[in-house]
Amino acid sequence: MTSGRHPFPTRLMDMALPGGGRTVGPERADEVPHVLYVRFHPAPGEDVYQGLLTLLGELTPVVEALPPDAALADVRGALRYFGRDAAGLAEIVRVRALARYGVDCTVGVAANPLLARMAAHEAQEARGAQESGAVRTVPGDPDAVAAFLARKPPIALPGVGPATARALSAYGLDSAARIAAAPLSTLQRILGAATARRVHAWARGIDPAPVTPNAPARAMGAEHRFRRDELDPVRRRRALLTLADGLGVRLRTSGQVAAAISLTVRYADRSTTTRTRTLTEPTAHTPALTAAAYALHDALGLQRARVRSVALRVEGLTDAGVASHQLTFDPADEKSRRLEAAADRARARFGVFAVRPAGFLDVA
Repeated sequence: MTSGRHPFPTRLMDMALPGGGRTVGPERADEVPHVLYVRFHPAPGEDVYQGLLTLLGELTPVVEALPPDAALADVRGALRYFGRDAAGLAEIVRVRALARYGVDCTVGVAANPLLARMAAHEAQEARGAQESGAVRTVPGDPDAVAAFLARKPPIALPGVGPATARALSAYGLDSAARIAAAPLSTLQRILGAATARRVHAWARGIDPAPVTPNAPARAMGAEHRFRRDELDPVRRRRALLTLADGLGVRLRTSGQVAAAISLTVRYADRSTTTRTRTLTEPTAHTPALTAAAYALHDALGLQRARVRSVALRVEGLTDAGVASHQLTFDPADEKSRRLEAAADRARARFGVFAVRPAGFLDVA
């Protein structure tokens, strides 16, 4: 793109729809903030995390677990009952989490999950490296949403990874305001039709996805935090192997299989990218989980990204006894499964670290 005055307006408020409506903010004007994005820190163990989800359930039944350390809650129905706004309920969550579990939290409050996530990230940034929590609210009116988003870089939009951010910035679309102001057809030429529509909506603060209550027992996750920001893709893949192996063991020990796997990458600037892949068939087979995790990682095109942590989550858990397995008649696959069963027997007898895959990343 040539230098000089940028062709796009630099404020979201400059964009208008044909009927005169604005292109920013929640899906309707002046929507009352009612979604909480809660991130607990330090990251709790599984038992504490389940307790924290129960705590949120005391305020609203609409709680979406985001293991290992976050959750979404729609408190729309609780505002009148408790006589507080959503920010007031967020403070209740903080006080109760500290009192009961010794866990603090950062809470973003907004009219949809996208803005709530971004608000929580901003609150954490404002606290710097401190481990204390905070509450940040994005008001529901379009002008406030526009002001909140205007100077955010593309990478700050949840769901936009480094590769997509680089592609946008290469065309001068280096802020949410400029992305929102760009014609959708321009974004489609850069990103493709489906991605362009999503990113265009996100840049305007639009997120139609509801908070979806889920059963934590139907998912399990694990995270690896690097000692320093990690640039080496080989070490990131070793971390994924370690996580996938651990999840595979936990699935097989509990007699469950997973239908999907999610990868969350947290970067040095505390932004995150999450990608999910549906598995070919429900499985607890470590090589299948590892291959899916590698594919998700490689598709991000991280290159020089400074990665602080990686997390894997297996979802859609069902009883292994009722799951079907497609026979492949592949001797290598059959041998791999026999070795895996033998390794599980060794772990059961001598401990979880009795057998580890080559390339296992020692977390000690």
